Amino acid sequence: MATFFFRAVAADGKVRTGSLAGENETRIARELRKQGLMPIYVGLTAKGNSFEVKLPSFGGSKRRDVLFFTQELSTLLNAGVPLDRSLSITAELTEHASFRFIVHDVLRVLKGGRTLADSLATHADYFSDLYVNMVRAGEASGALAVIFERLAEFERSRDELRNYIISSMIYPALLACVGLASIFILLNFVVPRFASIFSDTHMQMPTPTRLMLDASELVHQYGWWALGTVAGGWIGWRIYTRTPAGRLWWDGARLKIPLLGIALLKAETARFARAMATLVANAVPLVQCIGIAGATLNNKMIANSLAGVATGVKRGEGIAAPMRKAGVFPPLAAHLLTVGEETGRLDNMFARMADIYENETRAAIKRFTNIFEPLIILVMGVMVGALILSMLLAITSINDVGIQ
Repeated sequence: MATFFFRAVAADGKVRTGSLAGENETRIARELRKQGLMPIYVGLTAKGNSFEVKLPSFGGSKRRDVLFFTQELSTLLNAGVPLDRSLSITAELTEHASFRFIVHDVLRVLKGGRTLADSLATHADYFSDLYVNMVRAGEASGALAVIFERLAEFERSRDELRNYIISSMIYPALLACVGLASIFILLNFVVPRFASIFSDTHMQMPTPTRLMLDASELVHQYGWWALGTVAGGWIGWRIYTRTPAGRLWWDGARLKIPLLGIALLKAETARFARAMATLVANAVPLVQCIGIAGATLNNKMIANSLAGVATGVKRGEGIAAPMRKAGVFPPLAAHLLTVGEETGRLDNMFARMADIYENETRAAIKRFTNIFEPLIILVMGVMVGALILSMLLAITSINDVGIQ
């Protein structure tokens, strides 16, 4: 028997929290339903109360808020709770005050006579075109609960893939930064003090030692200028890549990076396919689907190629042939969509394509890190080892002079 924490909605619409002892989450949820409560969360760790450990919120807080909002609304609507009451409960459960204000404002606009889609569209920073159009399709078909369930799955899949990519790249980047910082400190602070030993001896130093001292002198005199130049160049590069021409060039260049470019292409393909699967499954027009899904992509070069795909769809060419002509997506994507068009299950094939390329993205990122991490360690080890070897050669030379 274990103690499970729960959060549930009572018949009067109020949220109840507490704990129950049981064998598993299913038994606890069943017991809550017997008590007339609709479970929202059951788990070994408390959620939404004083037991919960809150981590610092960084740049991804918006995505986490939207994911939480979608999951909670999906649960409540599927349980038969009215939309306005579901929004009120979701606002009450929301942790961040800024997003709680957003939910209350959506509820205010909804009660003013607007549709839920139009209410969400008033906060475009949080709810994308894909999100709003999906909700609009759900309202038109009367399947809003199903729509939010699919949106929750879409947001969760996208968030998991993004977190996997970021977490996989943190260690190699940290390794490179630490290695470069170590070499800079050695050349700028350690080696100059070591060089003072030879200033009065006038002895002939070994070639590796002389090269090390020359490099140290350059870093000591111009190192901070070089760091300032690098920082200025990075700022200028960031400004340039935020312009349309610069962003297009950089997005194209990233796809040509060995190993990493393949991973980025597969990640964008998975993102596009997941968005298309969600939209097509809810009867959104195909041309409109392409435009909305293209807006979710991070790579502008790939997004711009979708204009030709949309044109081909308007001409009646289907979607597989125009994607093949675009020449940007992997060849397998067009073959999968050809099968989808032939079988009339394009939504299922887009979902299948998203699963395939999400798995391949993880595999490609893993291959990249498996090569990049040892390479960084090897390069940094050789550079630090060369510095230490140069010092040892110099010390040996001093001993030789003393013996003579």
